[in-house]
Amino acid sequence: MGLRGSVDTLHANNNGNFLKEVELLAKFDPVLKEHVRRIDSGANHTTYLGKTIQNELIACISDTILRTIVVQIKESKYFSLILDCTPDVSYQEQMSVVIRTVDLKNTPEIREHFLGFLLAHESTGLGLSTLILRRLEELNIPFEDCRGQSYDNGANMKGRNKGTQARLLKKNPRALYVPCAAHTLNLMVADSAKGSVDATNFFGVVQKLYTLFAAASQRWAILKDHVDLTVKAWSETRWESRINSIEPLRYHTVKVREALLEVREKTNDPMIRIEAQSLAEEIGSFRFQICTVVWYDILSKINTVSKLLQSVNMQLDIAVNLINKTKASLQTYRATGFVDAQTTAKELCENMNVEAVLKEKRLRSTKKHFTYEAADEVVITAMKRLEIGFFNVVVDCSIQSLEDRFKSMGEVKDKFGVLLNFHKLDEELLKEQCAQLGKTLTCGEEADIDWRELAMEMQSLPELPKEVTTALELLIHIHERGLCELYPNLWVALRIACTLPVTVATAERSFSKLKLIKTFLRSSMCQERLSGMAMISINHQIGSQISYDEVINDFASRKARREQF
Repeated sequence: MGLRGSVDTLHANNNGNFLKEVELLAKFDPVLKEHVRRIDSGANHTTYLGKTIQNELIACISDTILRTIVVQIKESKYFSLILDCTPDVSYQEQMSVVIRTVDLKNTPEIREHFLGFLLAHESTGLGLSTLILRRLEELNIPFEDCRGQSYDNGANMKGRNKGTQARLLKKNPRALYVPCAAHTLNLMVADSAKGSVDATNFFGVVQKLYTLFAAASQRWAILKDHVDLTVKAWSETRWESRINSIEPLRYHTVKVREALLEVREKTNDPMIRIEAQSLAEEIGSFRFQICTVVWYDILSKINTVSKLLQSVNMQLDIAVNLINKTKASLQTYRATGFVDAQTTAKELCENMNVEAVLKEKRLRSTKKHFTYEAADEVVITAMKRLEIGFFNVVVDCSIQSLEDRFKSMGEVKDKFGVLLNFHKLDEELLKEQCAQLGKTLTCGEEADIDWRELAMEMQSLPELPKEVTTALELLIHIHERGLCELYPNLWVALRIACTLPVTVATAERSFSKLKLIKTFLRSSMCQERLSGMAMISINHQIGSQISYDEVINDFASRKARREQF
């Protein structure tokens, strides 16, 4: 809510929510009632109700919350960085800072703490790395305890030579870089869409369909009369926009086509009539229906995994397993998906009373020079051309992109894989993998674990219950049975493994608060106020537990004046 109004005076119209609430509370609270009476009578010249006081109150509360978070981070010791940037409404680059830890107060629990927005004057790898290191130094959080970092797929972030992750790795080799899995899935879909001409044309039709209905309220009303699930715009950045834009065409094709035909009959604009007729013919075609079914099947598999990966409790081992299952599912779909898509598309065409036949396209003949190699086999049918030029390309691009983009995540997971697979390894292989993990968690003469003792601890660990399948579950199992001191190296290694981030979803969610707080009407808001209000709003659970006496004492110390005698 906006606190300030156009007037800074009590009992005036448009004086803002802050002063209106003061007026309301003064009717019930005797201390505030006396304060307001003295202000109205002119006895008090210091009112503590101006816009500067509002900023100081916000700063007091946000600083108290921040101190509480820093204490929790230091108690956890090991942490990971999650960073992401976005421009605000005044075109200033805002960097969201999130720290991921494992809380050990009661039952071990993964937490991601928002530490505010930083104004990034330079979006280069050097500028962003310097900015975050300076912020950690101000908060007295030692960067030497950082064990992971995760960003989106921007070159300034993930660059191997001059990116933020490369510069931070030089300062702390144990701060392992894990690319954002959700962004990677999004880019994987983009790669698949660019790999085929039919895929590019398909999404072009989807966008034209939304533009036609959304351009006029009368056309949108016609669409609403026919379907409850309206068409959506297709976006390259929003993760779920792709499947949301296709879902109405997958399950309500007949009704969407009827809406287009009604638009064609009722419009007086000849251009709109031609556009509606063209889109109705395109949507009713057998080719478009096959593309719709194929894209919806692929995006459904990816969207389910993407939502799971965005959870705060998601761990690296679970993420890699989910991605491997998705890859196996796509490989199975590669073998049988096109035949199933034809069957489904035929049923949709029958519901629209449209003939389920692919139109043959005339192939342009080109002059070929003499060659020793035989010419490629000529594709005879249009269906075979669609399978090779569209289906195979899209699915193969998706599978290959999964392998390429998740390679680095798999490498990090393999380094910590011994923490869960130790009961399946022989003694020599166990020592080898423990040595690899010990090397990963060593910087100079400092080491987080002793790999020899870690191997011995794993060999002497009692048999685990069947329900213990993840690093966090094993960590909780050791904690509940009071085995932390008996297995110190395994305890530390598991904490570090759970600290490693998988996505930057928490930082992305903070951008939603950024847009709610710094709107067009509040575009001149100062950086301290913006970051403070975001801290209070996002960390509201911690804010509800802080001591208000501490906040009041902090505010009083800032406003202390010499007593008049």
